[in-house]
Amino acid sequence: MAKNFVQPGDTITIPAPSAVISGDLVISGAIVGVALADAASGKSVSVKTTGVFDLPKVSAQGWATLGTLIYWDATDKVATTTATSNTKIGVNVAVAANPSGTGRVRLSGY
Repeated sequence: MAKNFVQPGDTITIPAPSAVISGDLVISGAIVGVALADAASGKSVSVKTTGVFDLPKVSAQGWATLGTLIYWDATDKVATTTATSNTKIGVNVAVAANPSGTGRVRLSGY
């Protein structure tokens, strides 16, 4: 193992950019992850930056093609296929109907 290795990086601890609840998507700069615990704004929170998660989605969107790029609408706090003004978070790994409130997303881990 390299002497400068710190950790695998699939789970990291960062200051919560706002109050978060376990399972919330957290975006801090270019870091995207899912909170593993509740945390107040500015307090440390561990986030999982890789993996597959069920996330709230735009109900009126159907995700029919696997591997479609998925973005996060921070205003409405939902996953979407709409790129404009939203942050890329990963790809869908399961078909999601229109209407449906949840989509299965593999986080990109960047």
